[in-house]
Amino acid sequence: MQTVRDHKPDPERRQLYRAAMAITLLGNLLLAAGKAAAAYLSGSVALFADAANSASDVVYSLTIVLGLWMAQQPPDPSHPQGHSRFEPVVGLVVAASMTYAGYKAAATAYERFVAGAFAIEPGLPTLVLLIAAAIKVGMYGAIRRIAAQLNSPTFATTARDNLSDVLTSSAAFVGAVGSKFILPLLDPIAGVAVALWIFRAAFGAWKENLAFLTGAGASAELQEQIARVAAEVPGVLEVHQVIAEYVGPQLVVDLHVNVAGTLALREAHQIADAVQARVEALPEVDRAYVHVEPASLEWVVADAETAPEHADVEQMFPN
Repeated sequence: MQTVRDHKPDPERRQLYRAAMAITLLGNLLLAAGKAAAAYLSGSVALFADAANSASDVVYSLTIVLGLWMAQQPPDPSHPQGHSRFEPVVGLVVAASMTYAGYKAAATAYERFVAGAFAIEPGLPTLVLLIAAAIKVGMYGAIRRIAAQLNSPTFATTARDNLSDVLTSSAAFVGAVGSKFILPLLDPIAGVAVALWIFRAAFGAWKENLAFLTGAGASAELQEQIARVAAEVPGVLEVHQVIAEYVGPQLVVDLHVNVAGTLALREAHQIADAVQARVEALPEVDRAYVHVEPASLEWVVADAETAPEHADVEQMFPN
């Protein structure tokens, strides 16, 4: 008796995961070190806030490496359906790290605001922020493409965080320049703006990954797509139930389909297998469970008017 799900390794997916993890970890390490050094030398609170954000990115990068390594492990007796649920758990750790970084950035900006701000000399801070924004643009594009290929919520969240970092670095740049040429208080004000961007990104990460772990349902559009794919299988007369919920980063689908009531068990089973294969081919779906039911005579009579292949009702439903 089989007690563990079949597993077929996918070398291409594994390679994409490794590439995304390397880009995320090495890029964030470089940015955190550069921003921290520049913030220390310049005294810019906006740059310090951005460095705190990058430091949190390093923490979650390490968590991503460990968590996604676990998520890619094959099914075993302890996790017979696989380890994919580790991925949204990693996403929650990312969200927690981002939330803490937002708090530190806001607290530092507040302290500087109360103590009295001072002008930040342009030069190193502004140069670092411009370089950081350019690097994050590149990281955003690369991770976003890989996330789409993998259908990975963790890397989708990471890509959005990279985009948020571009905006926060831009805000920090405006604060540093503005503190010199417009108003010194613009530096802590920009630090608050950075904190708000971090909180916004963290909220989205919390919401999305909690949904993956708590059984959130699929969108109406995706449910319709699943029903349409199942209905296209030859022999399926009707799809009358689609219940799709997230169990980890992908969906588990419970389908009820109607077939001709006179089909042999072997034929009905072949149709069910075909429906399962078609639905599981969708990138959002992890697995599908298909329940086959006989179509009602009334439904077949109505359908026979527009479906010639179902016209011989008496043969399908003999007395």
